[in-house]
Amino acid sequence: MSAPDLTTTLLSCQNPDPTVRTAAEAALASAEQTNLAEFFVALAGELATEGKDVTVRQLAGLHFKNLLVAKDDTLQAEKHNKWKAIPAEQRSVIKTTVIGAIRSPVPIARHTAAQACAEIATIELPYKEWPEFLNVLMENVTGATMDDGIKISSLECLGFTCERIAFTLTLAGDTPEISPEITDLMLTTIVDGIRSDRPDPIRFAAAKALGNSLSFTRKNMENATERDMILKTICDATQSQDARVRAAAYECIVQIAYQYYDKLQSYMQTLFQLTFSTIRSDEESVALQAIEFWSTLAEEEMELMDMAAELAEAGQTPPPESVCVGYVKAALEHLCPLLTETLTKQDEEVEIDDDQWNLSMSGATCLTLVSNTVEDAIVPAIMPFVQQHIQSENWRHREAATMAFSSILEGPSDEAIGPFVNQSIPVLLKALSDSNDLVKDTTAWTIGRICDLHVRSIPEETFPTLVNELAGKLLSETPRVSSQACFGIHNLAAAFQNDSAAATSGTNALSPYMAHLLQTLLQVVDREDASESNLRIGAFEAISVLIQNAAPDVRTVLMQLLPAIIDRLAQSFNMPTLTNEDKEQKEGVQGLLCGLIQVITIKVTKEELLPYCDSIMTNFLQVLQTKNATCHEEALSAASSIANILEGEFVKYMPALQPFIMTGLRNFEAYQVCTVAVGLVGDISRAIEGAMAPHCDEIMSALVEALQNSALHRSVKPPVLSCFGDIALAIGAGYEPYLQVSLMMLLQAAQTRAPDDDDDLIDYVNMLREGILEAYTGIIQGLKDGNRVDLLLPYVDAIMGFLEMLASDRKNDYDNEVLSKAVGLVGDIGSSLGGQIKEQIRQPYVMNLLKEGHATGDATIVDTANWASSVVQHILTAC
Repeated sequence: MSAPDLTTTLLSCQNPDPTVRTAAEAALASAEQTNLAEFFVALAGELATEGKDVTVRQLAGLHFKNLLVAKDDTLQAEKHNKWKAIPAEQRSVIKTTVIGAIRSPVPIARHTAAQACAEIATIELPYKEWPEFLNVLMENVTGATMDDGIKISSLECLGFTCERIAFTLTLAGDTPEISPEITDLMLTTIVDGIRSDRPDPIRFAAAKALGNSLSFTRKNMENATERDMILKTICDATQSQDARVRAAAYECIVQIAYQYYDKLQSYMQTLFQLTFSTIRSDEESVALQAIEFWSTLAEEEMELMDMAAELAEAGQTPPPESVCVGYVKAALEHLCPLLTETLTKQDEEVEIDDDQWNLSMSGATCLTLVSNTVEDAIVPAIMPFVQQHIQSENWRHREAATMAFSSILEGPSDEAIGPFVNQSIPVLLKALSDSNDLVKDTTAWTIGRICDLHVRSIPEETFPTLVNELAGKLLSETPRVSSQACFGIHNLAAAFQNDSAAATSGTNALSPYMAHLLQTLLQVVDREDASESNLRIGAFEAISVLIQNAAPDVRTVLMQLLPAIIDRLAQSFNMPTLTNEDKEQKEGVQGLLCGLIQVITIKVTKEELLPYCDSIMTNFLQVLQTKNATCHEEALSAASSIANILEGEFVKYMPALQPFIMTGLRNFEAYQVCTVAVGLVGDISRAIEGAMAPHCDEIMSALVEALQNSALHRSVKPPVLSCFGDIALAIGAGYEPYLQVSLMMLLQAAQTRAPDDDDDLIDYVNMLREGILEAYTGIIQGLKDGNRVDLLLPYVDAIMGFLEMLASDRKNDYDNEVLSKAVGLVGDIGSSLGGQIKEQIRQPYVMNLLKEGHATGDATIVDTANWASSVVQHILTAC
């Protein structure tokens, strides 16, 4: 593509006419495919040519960058490989042209060139290629004759490069780490830019670059001299006259606290003084970063203490670099008054829904983390402030005291904080009627936190008042206050989750209020302003938890509620949808209503539910006709509950439901929907048993397709494997047509391994193995019930080989789920095939698995192991 043509084509990509724009984009794609090297040369030329229209130069530079960048890891690697495949001579020409554009007198061209250069450097620096890159940038930054704009763009380029390299190093692959020589040169250039005698815009660019470089400069941070220089440079920058420089410097300090906690000790006194002074008196943007330093310290110390506790259980001690020094606890006496002071700097204009972050929010978050770190020690440090100000005449002090109390509820033990919770309830209930909305909002939030964390500390005599006060705020207050009241009711109801007494007595403390609460919360859903402050969703969630934890004596109330919910779902299809927002709201409500129907069905009997099932399923089928993944997830999940209750009678819904099941099974993009659809297939199989057979060809095809799809989220695959067992158990001998393909899938999945140092992958492999074991168990039992267990004989060696592997290679099976299912499979295959597998069953690994099962001490696993052992013994002693 010639230069004039490229100029025209780039501009055409911005044309409002879609026909022109599409043709231009196609022309660029064609140029990329035809000769990538020449296309890079042409784009670099457009970017670097002085006198060109600045828009063209910017578009050329951005397109150049985008040729090297992708969000998908695989595509990113592919783009990098294409660059590496260009002959070195051509790459050299391109690089020289692009890096030269950083010296352009045009700011936009310089900035865009910095981005393009950074992408090239990200690919080449790890392999020690393009040595001129850092030399040129260093000359740009340190050269006395260079314009300040060039110095800034050069430092921006370094910052972009560091950020991108840090990101690529986190990806799986074989990218080598940056060599010490390169990091030394980078740091030298950056530190020169951040010097106190540099203009503030240069210092800002350098400080941002330094923050991005810290993730791969451990070698420099290990050297005390270099570390001292880096910290001194950063601390000096916190004293700049420019707030942007000061904030960027504190961002670096936060990064150091996160990545180099073990190196902080020599600098803590200085950092203590700097951060405290900044929090107390600097501009908010800077003070926020200083608070973030203490939040990060608290998070790091929590993690280190958790690690130490885990090691202590194993009789080990943490290595020296992982010891918690206790900086937060040491600073508590001075830090707490500072944080409570920030709590009084509320911004009345900021809505809770807003993304805006301010000083009081940051202070509350930090205080919560500090509390979780120091635990009981927080109580004497904060409660005097709370007690002094919670009933102050100044609303800012009342709200700050309430927020401080809420912030420390999670850290201390019940013994330490419980008495204060007990005393606080009457004060908080009174504050629910405060004249200030923010005080009411924070009070309702605090009550919700108490209900969640310390419900047993609430005085029994105040329970009726507490419920009624929260209910009284549902309809009359602003959305944010009412939303917090929903949160309080939600947590209060959740406290009854494991209330075994209700099953015996038939009631619980919520029962007298259930009808009124459910009715009022449904009115909240209908509020005109219910879309604000998450109010509608909060109300639905509170209704759901109330139903889930309802005692038997309110089942009549639930049966009165059910037709009302069904009617609401039916009426929702008539809601007008003039805008996308209307459509999202409508579909959101439909999903939430499906969820309510599901929780009600779990609480009632089959006889009570039966008259409503046709209406329920008709509405679910209509919901499934929407294009909303969340709606599909909720409707399919709720259909599972109906199947579980109706059992064989559910079969009449299958002809209408199956097309939607198939859509869900093939919805690989919205993998949560796919997972729920797989679960529904399993539930229906258990419910209708042999009547599942006519539907299996299509379903089994979709399940195999899911396993073969490499793009499908891996979390879906274990339940798909398990589903094979559900289907086999349902249709018995009818599973024969699917046996070979499903066993091949199981054998392939059984080959999956995880490296010892990848806990996430180990957990996934364990889930996969559980799915395989469940599948084998279901298939064996199904074929046994259908008198066709002989079909398994050709696969016995492979199945037993899987068990042998499990006997010697299990990692992180903390709950013994894999072991339990493996022991069960030994018993199932033995009881089904008997003496036909005598040689396989006598192998030592079988006895080892059974011994391990006995050794767990878990009653269920021991019972399974006893049964399996008796099966094995019978086989071995039989003639």
